[in-house]
Amino acid sequence: MNILILGSGGREHSLAWAVMQNPKCDKLIVAPGNAGIAKIADCADFDINDGGEVVSFAAANAIDFVIVGPEAPLANGVADRLREAGVLVFGPSKEAARLEASKSFTKEICDAANAPTAGYGHFTDAQAAKDHILAKGAPIVVKADGLAAGKGVIVAMDEDTALAAIDDMFGGAFGGAGAEVVIEEFMEGEEASYFILCDGKTALPIGTAQDHKRVGEGDTGPNTGGMGAYSPAPVLTDEIAQKAIDEIVQPTIDEMARRGSPYQGVLYVGLMIKDGQPRLVEYNVRFGDPECQVLMMRLGAQALDLMQAAAEERLHETSVNWADDHAITVVMAANGYPGAYEKGSVIGDLDSLTEDSKNMVFHAGTTAKDGQVTATGGRVLNVTARGASLSEARDRAYAMVDQIAWPEGFYRKDIGWRAL
Repeated sequence: MNILILGSGGREHSLAWAVMQNPKCDKLIVAPGNAGIAKIADCADFDINDGGEVVSFAAANAIDFVIVGPEAPLANGVADRLREAGVLVFGPSKEAARLEASKSFTKEICDAANAPTAGYGHFTDAQAAKDHILAKGAPIVVKADGLAAGKGVIVAMDEDTALAAIDDMFGGAFGGAGAEVVIEEFMEGEEASYFILCDGKTALPIGTAQDHKRVGEGDTGPNTGGMGAYSPAPVLTDEIAQKAIDEIVQPTIDEMARRGSPYQGVLYVGLMIKDGQPRLVEYNVRFGDPECQVLMMRLGAQALDLMQAAAEERLHETSVNWADDHAITVVMAANGYPGAYEKGSVIGDLDSLTEDSKNMVFHAGTTAKDGQVTATGGRVLNVTARGASLSEARDRAYAMVDQIAWPEGFYRKDIGWRAL
């Protein structure tokens, strides 16, 4: 098969790494890719949010299968254009992608499916939103309704923070994503991510993970796109996972099919777990980043077979082969992230690292310049390791981090602390 992966981050590097291990993969192209991806696959540069351009590129390069990494192309209907052109694609339609592209749409689906989630209000007017906050009190959660690159959620522990978030969102801090807001009750418990492959009817769980959203150790400081993750997540026991499928995931898939927009692709199910009961925090319509990195580390070559089965509506005859192992990824980010940060610093000593099925550095925000790897993003490297235990995986990952020469970067030293 000739395979095209859309995206440029650590998620896409890990997808490419797993796909390349499968003998089915004859040729792999990633668009636009990054410095790490360029070492294992061909990279191409075109507008991945333009369905016409993606279809043209796929036709010109005899692409058999397209894997869509990030959410923006999905929200723009790229998967629809590929399906219309007869190209096999892994990723939901534009209508189904509303599960991430609109928080209020997700709440509407939860209401229809009777799926347990936080109580909420949906607002298009700033004053009405503020009145709601003052009536409910804090802590409270304020979310930009649209896509905001993982940053449009404010967990406000006091009313002033929540009111300021309303001013920011309606003031354009998140662009069009904040033109509408969803305000939710604050849910207590432990958060975990559950990843489910869907083919429109069947739900196939492919793993659990736990992300570290806040920038500082001990889960302090502002929210980020994620500072590290590990898999599996012990809090998601078999019993709770089954509850999540029965009460949240399958009712959602059934409701989407009933509406004529069946969900195909991966469904990232963000859960809050308290007293053995899961409640939905959010859906994402693509692999989480950096959770994808630990899932791919554990799944390896079979990831391609699983994604292909989802795209071909064959999940009912497919199973996942899990090793009894653990994986962890540590994000190395540019100093200043998630605020303003400098671009262009050189990262040294990457070539000295051993990379194999248990140790990988996935590139997130890098580019190759004059034979050197330079940092171009906020989250720059995902140092990922696998082990028989979580502590073994953690020790491997941090040993790799210690070998990387990048004074302009920082990382959390406590990834995995909840489980450990």
